[in-house]
This record gives sequence, structure tokens and C-alpha cells, in this order.
Amino acid sequence: MTLQTPFSDSPGGHAPPSVESITRLVHGFYGDVRQDPLLGPVFEKALHGQWDAHLQRLVNFWSTVALGTRSFKGDVFGKHMVLEGITPAHFAAWVGLWQQHTSRLFAPEVARDLQVAAHGIARNLFRGYFGSDPAFAPQRNEHTRHGGH
Repeated sequence: MTLQTPFSDSPGGHAPPSVESITRLVHGFYGDVRQDPLLGPVFEKALHGQWDAHLQRLVNFWSTVALGTRSFKGDVFGKHMVLEGITPAHFAAWVGLWQQHTSRLFAPEVARDLQVAAHGIARNLFRGYFGSDPAFAPQRNEHTRHGGH
């Protein structure tokens, strides 16, 4: 999914999708993740001393997803499956924060596309941990009933 929505003069002060706005998104979002009482300890344990490099990888990842930059190569699923102590609440908190940050920074169409991408990634990871779909994942028939959006 490449976000091609032209927002050079975005209404409401929303940022156009660009490497710069993705960088702002990633750094702001993970700043809040680090402060979150549920998410922060998991990320700190996994990334102790490696935050700068990880943030750059995340910018590359989301730039690849949103802009088609192809600047990310890696095994997202495998890297996350080794984390211990993950619960459904971690996923709900992560998805909730992502929704807040994307909605605040981007126009609704762009935010929605980023949220759909994040939900898909989270859903796959959730299935890997728990063997079922998470509560935040819309049912496929419900999604279709509402015009696929």
C-alpha cells in the first residue's frame, strides 16, 4: 500500500505522507510507547541501549509500508515472536496509541490507511502469539458489509 493522497496544502494542518512525516509519527508514537506503563517495560527490555537504531528501522519500515520506499528488509514476525510476556492487552494498547498518533498527524484517509496496515500487522502477530484473531480486528463480513472501508 502506497499512500498517494496529495496533501501539499492539507486542510486542518495535517501532514502529507512523506519520510519526514513518517519520522515524526514514529518518533512521537514510540516516545509515548516508552512512557506507557504496559508497553514501555516490554520495549525497554527488548531494546535496551538500541533505541536509536530501532527507531531508524521503524522509520524505514513505515516508509516502506506507506510510501513504497523499499528501505526496510527484515523479519518482523520472527523478531516479535521471541518476546516474552506479551498479552492481548499489549496489542490493544499499541493499536490504540497508533490510532491516536496517526489521526493527530495525518488527514483521515491517510490515517485510516496507516491504521489498516498496523491492524493487519498486529493481527498477524496476535495470531502468532494466541492462535486467534484479536478483538480489534473487524470481522471480514462486517468489513465487506460497510463497503470495504
